[in-house]
Amino acid sequence: MSMAYEEYMRQMVKPMRAELVQAGFKELQTEEEVENYMESAEGTTLVVVNSVCGCAAGLARPAVTQALLRSDKKPEHLVTVFAGQDKEATARMREYFKGIEPSSPSMAVLKGREVVHFIPRHDIEDHSMEEIMDNLESAFQQL
Repeated sequence: MSMAYEEYMRQMVKPMRAELVQAGFKELQTEEEVENYMESAEGTTLVVVNSVCGCAAGLARPAVTQALLRSDKKPEHLVTVFAGQDKEATARMREYFKGIEPSSPSMAVLKGREVVHFIPRHDIEDHSMEEIMDNLESAFQQL
């Protein structure tokens, strides 16, 4: 791909990244960052596999940020990888989601390194923001 295209895409996704960062998520942009985080992961973590698609923009990111604001019980750590942008980081994170097909956007709730709840794209797309928030909040209550 051309350098102009790569730079264009970096600029286009800045607000999509910022939405989660402003909500308290730590971006893991390299394979090494994912490995370092996951190898020392303790407690509970919410991982959002971010994406440029409409269901990420209109449903996933708003639902996750609102669920975190609304819920009394929430994961101790918030991290995100960006599918299609940080390809190696996303691929490495997905390796920790054993037995789960790649999906973006998606959300995983982990205890340590174990996925205890997963919300794939098909549970985001064509669902209301409230349904997604309820799904997340229900998962948080199990932590």
